[in-house]
Amino acid sequence: MSERVVVIGADAAGMAAASQARRLKKADELEIVVFERGHFTSYSACGIPYWVGGDVRDRDELIARTPEEHRARRIDLRLRTEVVEIDIAGQRVRARDLETGAESWTGYGKLVIATGATPIRPPLPGMDAAGVHGVQTLDDGQALIDTLESTEGRRAIVVGAGYIGVEMAEAFINRGYEVTMLNRGPEPMSTLDPDMGVLIRKAMQGMGIRVIDDAEVIEIRTDDANRVRAVATADAEYPADVVVLGIGVRPATDLARAAGLPLGASGGLLTDLAMRVRGHENIWAGGDCVEVLDLVSGAQRHIPLGTHANKHGQIIGSGVGGDYATFPGVVGTAVSKVCDLEVARTGLREKDARAAGLQFVTVVIESTSRSGYFPGTAPMTVKMLAERRTGRLLGVQIVGREGAGKRIDIAAVALTARMTVEQMVSLDLGYAPPFSPVWDPVLVAARKAVTAVRRDERG
Repeated sequence: MSERVVVIGADAAGMAAASQARRLKKADELEIVVFERGHFTSYSACGIPYWVGGDVRDRDELIARTPEEHRARRIDLRLRTEVVEIDIAGQRVRARDLETGAESWTGYGKLVIATGATPIRPPLPGMDAAGVHGVQTLDDGQALIDTLESTEGRRAIVVGAGYIGVEMAEAFINRGYEVTMLNRGPEPMSTLDPDMGVLIRKAMQGMGIRVIDDAEVIEIRTDDANRVRAVATADAEYPADVVVLGIGVRPATDLARAAGLPLGASGGLLTDLAMRVRGHENIWAGGDCVEVLDLVSGAQRHIPLGTHANKHGQIIGSGVGGDYATFPGVVGTAVSKVCDLEVARTGLREKDARAAGLQFVTVVIESTSRSGYFPGTAPMTVKMLAERRTGRLLGVQIVGREGAGKRIDIAAVALTARMTVEQMVSLDLGYAPPFSPVWDPVLVAARKAVTAVRRDERG
């Protein structure tokens, strides 16, 4: 008889796990059942802002593999079906058909939890009003586009200034909306240090986006039909025809919590290196619902990114299929853009390093993306953190125009290899005037960091 694996969630981690398990085990060896509450599978949630903004013309361009393609590979995929209970002792899950309301139990030999994350919705008046949207799934994106196509007003409010917030602000600008961003922090992009975030704010203001920092939203105000009409802070009211929440996400682990599975400080599932849920040999978890090891600080963190989710799925699928693979951890690399401004970071911010009990020096340099004389060269700011005394690289942040963002990969590799800034200075990077100055900006920052570490040692 074949063994059955049940997968909860059919996006990056879930379907990568199912597909990898199927590569390793034939249908008569392993039955794969996948439950998905939405309408879509294997899609790029990261592409939703670009679909909303018109850079991606068609929703289906974001879908890597359709339900029909998965089913053709002998994966029993059940859309619009939500798992509402995990019975660990009985090795079964209870699922509800969202169209009919019918419920049934399905047994498993192995279980994969890939429930993702949910947008944070503060318990404020009006959060359930029509016209207020989170943007986490393809269904969310479709609901937002439906609102935009049925609403005459052109005033958009973005609450929150993280990656989703700034990308959605750009999407609304591309659609011709009047955009106001309400940010509770001192500067946009709290994943950067504030001195780098100020560069983002200036760029957004240059695009015509109204950025209100230190703005605490207290209420979504509605009309008689419970449709959003304004967003209120402690100091002002901002008229709105549509509101997008870019406050962040939390791991979608209510189901796992109710089943008694181990969760970390941020609410994400805790796993071992093979992505098995700790203490449970036949349960795996991956994607935005888990916490991962930060290789720089040594702490467990919730870092919801599609790159991690796809890797988790591959590792889980290997384990489910009888092979073995591990996920060692992350250094926290991310890249985004606001129109032509590229924003990237990896490793620790200043407050992260302090929280980890590390002593450090920081340097900031201004450079260019190409040789200064070459046409199209653009300015770039690089900030680097290095550990005092040892000089170990701790983090890098980059803000600049074309050619800036992907330079963060140099730092990500250096962090993973636990390189010092002195070792980084000697890296043999590619050079030609169309691509870089003789001294790449990352190496300029490393060289300055070496000087700062040595000066610090001398007192």
